[in-house]
Amino acid sequence: MRKRQWLIGALSIAVMWLLAAGPAGAQAQSGTVKMEWLSWSIFRFTSPTGKVVLTNPFVENPDSPVKVEDFPKVDVILVADGHADEVGSAAEIALKSGAKIVSTWEMWSAYFEPRKVPAAQILRSNPGDWNKFDGITIRNVNSVHGSGTPEKMYGGAAMGFIIHFENGLTVYFAGSTALTMDMRLWGSLYKPDVAILPLSGGRDPQDIVHMVRFLQTDNPNLKTVIPHHHRLKSPQGAPTPADMGKALKAAGLPVKVLDPELGRVYELTK
Repeated sequence: MRKRQWLIGALSIAVMWLLAAGPAGAQAQSGTVKMEWLSWSIFRFTSPTGKVVLTNPFVENPDSPVKVEDFPKVDVILVADGHADEVGSAAEIALKSGAKIVSTWEMWSAYFEPRKVPAAQILRSNPGDWNKFDGITIRNVNSVHGSGTPEKMYGGAAMGFIIHFENGLTVYFAGSTALTMDMRLWGSLYKPDVAILPLSGGRDPQDIVHMVRFLQTDNPNLKTVIPHHHRLKSPQGAPTPADMGKALKAAGLPVKVLDPELGRVYELTK
């Protein structure tokens, strides 16, 4: 009898503790992800708990409003491949901010080590790997693209990234990948809410249509599509975000195309 009463008492205390802790736990997982597009394929995300994730910091591109000094706080830099417009100023920003860099083993030896980035700051990983940071999970996925470094060294596999934030929002940053049926897996497995897809000069907007279809495989969550890898003023004959929007609308796909204004802060929620 005493044992039973002790168990009931212990369970009651545990339930009361969980109820007391619940709101605090919920608060830690709530909030929005702040997103800024800073030209080309530079995106700065600030998570609900203040973690800063930066993609492809090519700050020397002609449309860039930012320099290395404009990134005093960065926690993680995602480098999709070794091309100059992907790796950008990742090394310089990492050295100033102490940020971790998610990149390949080959990029470490061919590019970051010669630039004196400490080994502890390079999260050397490949497609299929993941990294976790205080409630944020970043999965590396395949990208159909090259990865030669500016010094003409091999930079390892090109990658895209699935970023799962503390508030449950999942963003797929595709890097420079071509259309690939692997995106069906990303949709079915990881169910992104937001897809950031490449719209460089030689791309057909119809490829974006198929990317979105694939990413919606078993995935009702995808509602927002964002272009990247394009100029503020597209060269003659190059596809524009407006072209991308028209193609998706003509296909009858239930997604919103967000063509972000340069430097504006957007709030993303689940």
